Parts: sequence; C-alpha cells; structure tokens
Amino acid sequence: MPGIRGAGGLLLIAALALGLFAERNIADLSPFEAAALLGLGGACLIMAASIVEGFGRHWTYGVQAIAVSGGILVALLVTHASRGELHAVLDRAIGDIALGRTVVTPEGEVVAARKTDGSFLVQGKVNGHDASFIFDTGASTVVLRAEHAKALGFKPDQLDYSIPVSTANGSALAASVVIDSLSVGPITERNVRALIAREGVLHANLLGMTFLERLGSYEVRGNRLILRSKESI
Repeated sequence: MPGIRGAGGLLLIAALALGLFAERNIADLSPFEAAALLGLGGACLIMAASIVEGFGRHWTYGVQAIAVSGGILVALLVTHASRGELHAVLDRAIGDIALGRTVVTPEGEVVAARKTDGSFLVQGKVNGHDASFIFDTGASTVVLRAEHAKALGFKPDQLDYSIPVSTANGSALAASVVIDSLSVGPITERNVRALIAREGVLHANLLGMTFLERLGSYEVRGNRLILRSKESI
C-alpha cells in the first residue's frame, strides 16, 4: 500500500514542520495540538497500510500487524498524557534551532533564537494585538512603526510627530504614545512609554529600554536571548 504509506509519511512531515515553525493557532488548535493531530493521522494511515498488507500475505501477519499497531497506539496515548512535559522539551529544542522563534520555558523565561542577521526577533502583543519586535538595548524607548499603529490600537490622525529621533537612516520625527499593555510571553507591563516613528523610517518595531528596564533581567547566552520578569527571579 505505497499510496497510503506515502500519504501517512507526508502527514508526519507536515506535523514536524508545523510543530517546529508554526507560531499562531490554527482554527481553535495550538500549533502543538495541530501537529499532534496531523502526526496521529499519519501514524494511523501507516499502521492501516501495514495491517491490510499483513492480511493480504497471511492472517497471522495481519494479527501481528494489529498487535504492533496496538502497541504504538498505547505509546501515543501515553505521550499524549505527558504532552505538557513533552511540549516543554520541544520548546527548549525549538529555542535552539528555529531562527526567530520565541518560546516560553516552564520557569516563565522568554527565549528567542538569534536570526541569521544576528538580531533577535521577539513575538509579543501591544494592547492585545500581535506584534513582533527586534530586541534593541540601544533604543531608549520602545519604538513602533507607523505602518502598524492603527492595527495596534492607535489612531493615526491623533499622532503628533514632533519628537526628533536619530535612526540608522538619519534624523526623523516620531510621536510620543503610551502603550496600555505590552506583553512578551507571560511578561506583561502596563503604561509603557513608546514612540511611533513616521512611515518608512523603521523596518521593524524595536523592543527598547522603557520595556527592558522593567524586567527582572535579560541576557544573551550564545545564540539565545533570555528575558525574565521580576516575579520569575
């Protein structure tokens, strides 16, 4: 049954890719849950193909295939029962190998892997809206792109671009704002001072010191950035 086995193999590959690189929920499932569902479907197809082939050869081979498949299903159920611990292990591994991926350890630390350009991309939320940031200790404040302002809950027509700032591209003007809530993983800070740079000035939002100085600690260890809240220390 090469066709069924092939389909099962493709589902397993899709499950692995989803578990490693997906960052947002799929329908009502987390990336980990969706990967587990795809993996289970792939395993079931491969086991079904083995059972059918076994009975095609002789009934004893079919019984053996059923027994093996039953053992695999039991192992999968045990794995599912321990999914919390497995998820933590996978998150630790992903933090090491998935460039730009942000994960949370069981201790509440937020870990980001270094990108190929040497920067750290951190996934967060601004006023409840998804946003990504470049970790930047050289930025005195959090800086948002004007292109993202409306999606993050700010009204573009109320922004006053009157504050001069220096950027890699030279001088520019920015608007002062206060972020009601800024979250990175389980770490949430409220009333965070920030700037919104004019359109075309920045290529990414910057996670600057008005957020970082509120943390318990942050450090770069090898190719990983580790953020800790004051509560986790």
